[in-house]
Amino acid sequence: MGKTRSRIKVYYELTKPRIWYLLVFTSFGAALTASNIYNIDVSVYTWSLILCGVAAGSAAANTLTNYRDRDIDSIMDRTKHRPIPSNRITPLNARNFGLTLASISIILATLISYTTSLANGALATVFMAFGLFDNIIVYSYLLKRKSKLNIILGGFSGAAPAMIGYSAVTTEGLFELGLIIGGLVFIWIPMHIWALALHYKKDYNKVNIPMLTAVISEKMSSRIISSTTIIMVVFSILPFFVKVDGHMVVGLVYLYTAIVSGIVMIIISVMVMIKPLETKSWLLFKFSNPYLAVLFIALIIDSM
Repeated sequence: MGKTRSRIKVYYELTKPRIWYLLVFTSFGAALTASNIYNIDVSVYTWSLILCGVAAGSAAANTLTNYRDRDIDSIMDRTKHRPIPSNRITPLNARNFGLTLASISIILATLISYTTSLANGALATVFMAFGLFDNIIVYSYLLKRKSKLNIILGGFSGAAPAMIGYSAVTTEGLFELGLIIGGLVFIWIPMHIWALALHYKKDYNKVNIPMLTAVISEKMSSRIISSTTIIMVVFSILPFFVKVDGHMVVGLVYLYTAIVSGIVMIIISVMVMIKPLETKSWLLFKFSNPYLAVLFIALIIDSM
Protein backbone atom coordinates (compact mmCIF):
# COMPACT_ATOMS: atom_id res chain seq x y z
CA MET A 1 0.00 0.00 0.00
CA GLY A 2 2.82 2.35 0.94
CA LYS A 3 4.67 1.58 -2.31
CA THR A 4 1.56 2.36 -4.39
CA ARG A 5 1.05 5.62 -2.54
CA SER A 6 4.67 6.52 -3.16
CA ARG A 7 4.33 5.86 -6.91
CA ILE A 8 1.21 7.99 -7.10
CA LYS A 9 3.09 10.79 -5.34
CA VAL A 10 5.90 10.59 -7.92
CA TYR A 11 3.48 10.78 -10.87
CA TYR A 12 1.68 13.66 -9.16
CA GLU A 13 4.97 15.53 -8.69
CA LEU A 14 5.83 14.92 -12.35
CA THR A 15 2.79 16.97 -13.42
CA LYS A 16 4.05 20.12 -11.61
CA PRO A 17 0.81 20.62 -9.63
CA ARG A 18 1.59 24.17 -8.51
CA ILE A 19 1.49 25.23 -12.16
CA TRP A 20 -1.72 23.48 -13.15
CA TYR A 21 -3.51 24.54 -9.94
CA LEU A 22 -3.25 28.16 -11.11
CA LEU A 23 -4.23 27.33 -14.69
CA VAL A 24 -7.29 25.40 -13.52
CA PHE A 25 -8.25 28.40 -11.41
CA THR A 26 -8.00 30.76 -14.42
CA SER A 27 -10.28 28.37 -16.32
CA PHE A 28 -12.72 28.32 -13.41
CA GLY A 29 -12.58 32.12 -13.11
CA ALA A 30 -13.21 32.68 -16.82
CA ALA A 31 -16.11 30.20 -16.87
CA LEU A 32 -17.75 31.64 -13.75
CA THR A 33 -17.32 35.20 -14.98
CA ALA A 34 -18.96 34.31 -18.30
CA SER A 35 -21.82 32.46 -16.59
CA ASN A 36 -22.45 35.40 -14.23
CA ILE A 37 -22.43 38.01 -16.99
CA TYR A 38 -24.75 36.14 -19.34
CA ASN A 39 -26.87 34.50 -16.60
CA ILE A 40 -26.08 30.99 -17.78
CA ASP A 41 -26.58 28.04 -15.48
CA VAL A 42 -23.61 25.71 -15.79
CA SER A 43 -24.37 22.09 -14.98
CA VAL A 44 -22.29 19.97 -12.63
CA TYR A 45 -21.32 17.82 -15.61
CA THR A 46 -19.98 20.81 -17.55
CA TRP A 47 -18.05 22.07 -14.54
CA SER A 48 -16.52 18.63 -14.08
CA LEU A 49 -15.50 18.42 -17.74
CA ILE A 50 -14.00 21.92 -17.73
CA LEU A 51 -11.98 21.57 -14.55
CA CYS A 52 -10.90 17.95 -14.99
CA GLY A 53 -10.12 18.55 -18.66
CA VAL A 54 -7.93 21.58 -17.97
CA ALA A 55 -6.22 19.78 -15.07
CA ALA A 56 -5.47 16.79 -17.31
CA GLY A 57 -4.31 18.98 -20.21
CA SER A 58 -2.05 21.18 -18.07
CA ALA A 59 -0.64 18.15 -16.27
CA ALA A 60 -0.03 16.46 -19.64
CA ALA A 61 1.86 19.47 -20.98
CA ASN A 62 4.01 19.68 -17.85
CA THR A 63 4.71 15.94 -17.92
CA LEU A 64 5.69 15.87 -21.60
CA THR A 65 7.90 18.96 -21.27
CA ASN A 66 9.57 17.24 -18.31
CA TYR A 67 10.16 14.26 -20.59
CA ARG A 68 11.63 16.52 -23.27
CA ASP A 69 13.89 18.37 -20.78
CA ARG A 70 15.15 15.31 -18.90
CA ASP A 71 18.71 15.80 -20.20
CA ILE A 72 19.07 19.41 -19.09
CA ASP A 73 17.03 18.88 -15.92
CA SER A 74 19.68 16.42 -14.71
CA ILE A 75 22.30 19.21 -14.94
CA MET A 76 20.44 22.24 -13.58
CA ASP A 77 20.53 22.61 -9.79
CA ARG A 78 16.90 23.78 -9.74
CA THR A 79 15.57 20.72 -11.56
CA LYS A 80 17.93 17.81 -10.90
CA HIS A 81 15.68 16.41 -8.17
CA ARG A 82 12.63 16.11 -10.42
CA PRO A 83 11.19 12.58 -10.87
CA ILE A 84 12.90 11.72 -14.18
CA PRO A 85 16.47 13.00 -13.56
CA SER A 86 16.39 11.58 -10.03
CA ASN A 87 15.48 8.16 -11.52
CA ARG A 88 12.23 7.85 -9.59
CA ILE A 89 10.37 7.27 -12.84
CA THR A 90 11.58 6.07 -16.23
CA PRO A 91 11.42 8.42 -19.24
CA LEU A 92 9.23 5.90 -21.09
CA ASN A 93 6.68 5.72 -18.28
CA ALA A 94 6.66 9.51 -17.99
CA ARG A 95 6.07 9.93 -21.72
CA ASN A 96 3.26 7.38 -21.78
CA PHE A 97 1.65 8.98 -18.74
CA GLY A 98 1.80 12.40 -20.40
CA LEU A 99 0.30 11.12 -23.64
CA THR A 100 -2.49 9.41 -21.71
CA LEU A 101 -3.31 12.62 -19.86
CA ALA A 102 -3.30 14.57 -23.15
CA SER A 103 -5.74 12.10 -24.69
CA ILE A 104 -8.01 12.30 -21.65
CA SER A 105 -8.00 16.12 -21.80
CA ILE A 106 -9.09 16.13 -25.47
CA ILE A 107 -11.84 13.58 -24.78
CA LEU A 108 -13.17 15.58 -21.81
CA ALA A 109 -13.18 18.80 -23.84
CA THR A 110 -15.05 17.07 -26.65
CA LEU A 111 -17.67 15.75 -24.22
CA ILE A 112 -18.61 19.36 -23.38
CA SER A 113 -20.60 19.24 -26.64
CA TYR A 114 -23.01 16.84 -24.94
CA THR A 115 -23.56 18.99 -21.84
CA THR A 116 -23.84 22.38 -23.54
CA SER A 117 -23.78 22.73 -27.33
CA LEU A 118 -21.73 21.53 -30.28
CA ALA A 119 -20.20 24.98 -30.70
CA ASN A 120 -19.11 25.18 -27.06
CA GLY A 121 -17.58 21.72 -27.13
CA ALA A 122 -15.85 22.32 -30.45
CA LEU A 123 -14.28 25.57 -29.28
CA ALA A 124 -13.18 24.06 -25.98
CA THR A 125 -11.57 21.16 -27.87
CA VAL A 126 -9.80 23.49 -30.29
CA PHE A 127 -8.38 25.58 -27.44
CA MET A 128 -7.33 22.43 -25.57
CA ALA A 129 -5.53 21.00 -28.61
CA PHE A 130 -3.96 24.39 -29.37
CA GLY A 131 -2.70 24.75 -25.80
CA LEU A 132 -1.09 21.31 -25.85
CA PHE A 133 0.49 21.89 -29.27
CA ASP A 134 1.82 25.34 -28.39
CA ASN A 135 3.34 24.29 -25.07
CA ILE A 136 4.78 20.92 -26.04
CA ILE A 137 5.70 21.33 -29.72
CA VAL A 138 6.16 25.06 -30.32
CA TYR A 139 7.71 26.06 -26.99
CA SER A 140 9.42 22.94 -25.65
CA TYR A 141 10.57 21.20 -28.84
CA LEU A 142 11.02 24.05 -31.34
CA LEU A 143 11.87 27.26 -29.47
CA LYS A 144 13.09 26.73 -25.91
CA ARG A 145 16.64 25.74 -26.88
CA LYS A 146 16.93 28.00 -29.92
CA SER A 147 15.23 31.38 -29.46
CA LYS A 148 15.61 34.16 -26.88
CA LEU A 149 11.93 34.95 -27.38
CA ASN A 150 10.82 31.35 -26.80
CA ILE A 151 8.40 32.14 -23.98
CA ILE A 152 6.48 34.74 -25.99
CA LEU A 153 5.20 32.31 -28.61
CA GLY A 154 5.07 29.57 -26.00
CA GLY A 155 2.98 31.80 -23.76
CA PHE A 156 -0.14 31.35 -25.89
CA SER A 157 -0.66 27.97 -24.22
CA GLY A 158 -1.02 29.71 -20.85
CA ALA A 159 -4.07 31.57 -22.12
CA ALA A 160 -5.74 28.36 -23.36
CA PRO A 161 -7.26 27.26 -20.00
CA ALA A 162 -9.08 30.58 -19.58
CA MET A 163 -10.34 30.38 -23.16
CA ILE A 164 -11.49 26.78 -22.59
CA GLY A 165 -13.45 27.81 -19.50
CA TYR A 166 -15.06 30.80 -21.19
CA SER A 167 -15.94 29.07 -24.48
CA ALA A 168 -17.37 26.03 -22.67
CA VAL A 169 -19.98 28.34 -21.12
CA THR A 170 -20.78 30.71 -23.97
CA THR A 171 -19.59 31.98 -27.33
CA GLU A 172 -20.98 35.47 -26.66
CA GLY A 173 -18.26 38.06 -26.17
CA LEU A 174 -15.61 35.42 -26.80
CA PHE A 175 -13.54 37.64 -29.07
CA GLU A 176 -14.00 40.64 -26.78
CA LEU A 177 -14.10 39.81 -23.10
CA GLY A 178 -12.92 36.21 -23.57
CA LEU A 179 -9.76 37.22 -25.39
CA ILE A 180 -9.01 39.91 -22.81
CA ILE A 181 -9.32 37.40 -19.97
CA GLY A 182 -7.04 34.99 -21.84
CA GLY A 183 -4.76 37.90 -22.66
CA LEU A 184 -4.24 38.58 -18.96
CA VAL A 185 -2.54 35.20 -18.64
CA PHE A 186 -0.65 35.50 -21.93
CA ILE A 187 0.92 38.84 -20.98
CA TRP A 188 1.61 37.67 -17.42
CA ILE A 189 3.66 34.63 -18.53
CA PRO A 190 6.78 36.37 -20.01
CA MET A 191 7.22 38.57 -16.92
CA HIS A 192 6.73 35.55 -14.66
CA ILE A 193 9.23 33.33 -16.52
CA TRP A 194 11.79 36.06 -17.19
CA ALA A 195 11.90 36.90 -13.47
CA LEU A 196 12.54 33.20 -12.76
CA ALA A 197 15.24 33.02 -15.46
CA LEU A 198 17.00 36.08 -14.05
CA HIS A 199 17.04 34.46 -10.61
CA TYR A 200 18.44 31.19 -12.02
CA LYS A 201 20.62 32.79 -14.69
CA LYS A 202 23.66 30.60 -14.00
CA ASP A 203 21.52 27.46 -14.20
CA TYR A 204 20.11 28.35 -17.62
CA ASN A 205 23.54 29.32 -18.95
CA LYS A 206 24.95 26.01 -17.71
CA VAL A 207 22.72 24.12 -20.15
CA ASN A 208 22.76 26.75 -22.94
CA ILE A 209 19.06 27.56 -22.78
CA PRO A 210 18.73 31.04 -24.39
CA MET A 211 16.05 32.38 -22.06
CA LEU A 212 16.09 36.12 -22.73
CA THR A 213 16.96 37.34 -19.22
CA ALA A 214 19.63 34.65 -18.84
CA VAL A 215 21.64 35.56 -21.95
CA ILE A 216 21.63 39.36 -21.81
CA SER A 217 22.99 41.70 -19.15
CA GLU A 218 21.20 41.95 -15.81
CA LYS A 219 20.65 45.66 -16.39
CA MET A 220 18.90 45.08 -19.71
CA SER A 221 17.02 42.09 -18.28
CA SER A 222 15.64 44.18 -15.42
CA ARG A 223 14.49 46.87 -17.85
CA ILE A 224 12.69 44.33 -20.01
CA ILE A 225 11.02 42.78 -16.95
CA SER A 226 9.93 46.20 -15.68
CA SER A 227 8.58 47.22 -19.09
CA THR A 228 6.69 43.94 -19.42
CA THR A 229 5.24 44.41 -15.94
CA ILE A 230 3.97 47.89 -16.78
CA ILE A 231 2.37 46.61 -20.01
CA MET A 232 0.73 43.80 -18.04
CA VAL A 233 -0.65 46.18 -15.40
CA VAL A 234 -2.06 48.55 -18.03
CA PHE A 235 -3.63 45.61 -19.89
CA SER A 236 -5.16 44.30 -16.65
CA ILE A 237 -7.37 47.39 -16.47
CA LEU A 238 -9.01 46.71 -19.85
CA PRO A 239 -11.84 44.47 -18.51
CA PHE A 240 -13.20 47.53 -16.68
CA PHE A 241 -13.96 49.16 -20.05
CA VAL A 242 -15.66 46.16 -21.67
CA LYS A 243 -19.42 46.52 -22.12
CA VAL A 244 -22.10 43.90 -22.78
CA ASP A 245 -25.39 45.22 -24.19
CA GLY A 246 -24.27 48.72 -23.26
CA HIS A 247 -23.56 47.78 -19.64
CA MET A 248 -20.18 47.52 -17.98
CA VAL A 249 -19.13 43.96 -17.21
CA VAL A 250 -17.02 44.64 -14.13
CA GLY A 251 -17.00 47.51 -11.69
CA LEU A 252 -14.87 49.32 -9.15
CA VAL A 253 -13.91 46.24 -7.14
CA TYR A 254 -11.98 44.86 -10.10
CA LEU A 255 -10.62 48.27 -11.12
CA TYR A 256 -9.25 49.08 -7.67
CA THR A 257 -7.88 45.57 -7.27
CA ALA A 258 -6.08 45.77 -10.61
CA ILE A 259 -4.67 49.21 -9.79
CA VAL A 260 -3.49 48.43 -6.26
CA SER A 261 -2.01 45.00 -7.05
CA GLY A 262 -0.53 46.43 -10.24
CA ILE A 263 1.21 49.22 -8.30
CA VAL A 264 2.77 46.61 -6.02
CA MET A 265 3.99 44.65 -9.06
CA ILE A 266 5.48 47.79 -10.61
CA ILE A 267 7.23 48.74 -7.35
CA ILE A 268 8.85 45.31 -7.10
CA SER A 269 9.87 45.38 -10.78
CA VAL A 270 11.42 48.84 -10.29
CA MET A 271 13.35 47.42 -7.32
CA VAL A 272 14.68 44.76 -9.67
CA MET A 273 15.63 47.42 -12.22
CA ILE A 274 17.45 49.56 -9.65
CA LYS A 275 19.40 46.65 -8.28
CA PRO A 276 18.77 43.37 -10.11
CA LEU A 277 19.71 41.07 -7.25
CA GLU A 278 18.60 37.45 -7.25
CA THR A 279 16.41 38.08 -4.19
CA LYS A 280 14.52 40.88 -5.93
CA SER A 281 13.78 38.85 -9.08
CA TRP A 282 12.71 35.90 -6.91
CA LEU A 283 10.34 38.17 -4.96
CA LEU A 284 8.78 39.35 -8.23
CA PHE A 285 8.42 35.77 -9.44
CA LYS A 286 6.79 34.61 -6.19
CA PHE A 287 4.40 37.56 -6.00
CA SER A 288 3.27 37.14 -9.61
CA ASN A 289 1.31 33.95 -8.83
CA PRO A 290 -1.04 35.46 -6.22
CA TYR A 291 -1.24 38.62 -8.35
CA LEU A 292 -2.85 36.71 -11.23
CA ALA A 293 -5.13 34.79 -8.87
CA VAL A 294 -6.28 38.03 -7.21
CA LEU A 295 -7.21 39.52 -10.59
CA PHE A 296 -9.40 36.53 -11.42
CA ILE A 297 -11.02 36.60 -7.98
CA ALA A 298 -11.87 40.28 -8.51
CA LEU A 299 -13.31 39.43 -11.95
CA ILE A 300 -15.57 36.81 -10.40
CA ILE A 301 -16.75 39.10 -7.62
CA ASP A 302 -17.56 42.00 -9.94
CA SER A 303 -19.27 39.84 -12.55
CA MET A 304 -21.70 38.69 -9.85
